[in-house]
Amino acid sequence: MIRRLPIVGTIFVLAAVALMVGLGIWQLQRADWKNGLLASYATASAMPAIAYPAVPNEEDAPYFRKSTVNCLEVIGWRSTSGRSANGQSGWAHIAQCRTAGAEGPGAQVVAGWSTRPDDPEWAGGIVDGIIAPDSQYIIRLVASEPVAGLQKSQPPALEDVPNNHLSYAVQWFLFAGIALVIFLIALRGRNKGVAQSGNLS
Repeated sequence: MIRRLPIVGTIFVLAAVALMVGLGIWQLQRADWKNGLLASYATASAMPAIAYPAVPNEEDAPYFRKSTVNCLEVIGWRSTSGRSANGQSGWAHIAQCRTAGAEGPGAQVVAGWSTRPDDPEWAGGIVDGIIAPDSQYIIRLVASEPVAGLQKSQPPALEDVPNNHLSYAVQWFLFAGIALVIFLIALRGRNKGVAQSGNLS
């Protein structure tokens, strides 16, 4: 007896599996793209300084490039967990700066590090540093030298740039395989039940 496949269920499962495989392939492509970016970041610190981006592009942010910001006015502070240049745990103090001209409408500047989250007394000025990732504003400038009252913050590292595309690809392929296995098991159980019904009749 020829077993019929459940047409709607089969189409749905195969479409879902194809979608998950496609997402896995896309993540592999993203992984290649990110590896290329990381390779360029590895050599960025030796390149000439650039103007601080007015509108940073998350897909091609100039991480690890040297830059300079003229902080005309500190309009706010935020403190996040961070490390000093010698690796001690504490607080990184990030100034929200008002800027002008080619530097755009504002900049986030890591002014330095301390053991307490209290806001520093710094009103602004010209800051040289290295562009680093920022979870809220895409980029921030880590000062090469701390402002008065703070210690030097740990410079940005390649580990600060997320690169999970390969693990995401593996997950999508696993999801596709699991979905296919579950469908085959369900199909086998259905066919077995149909066969038993036919034998009883």
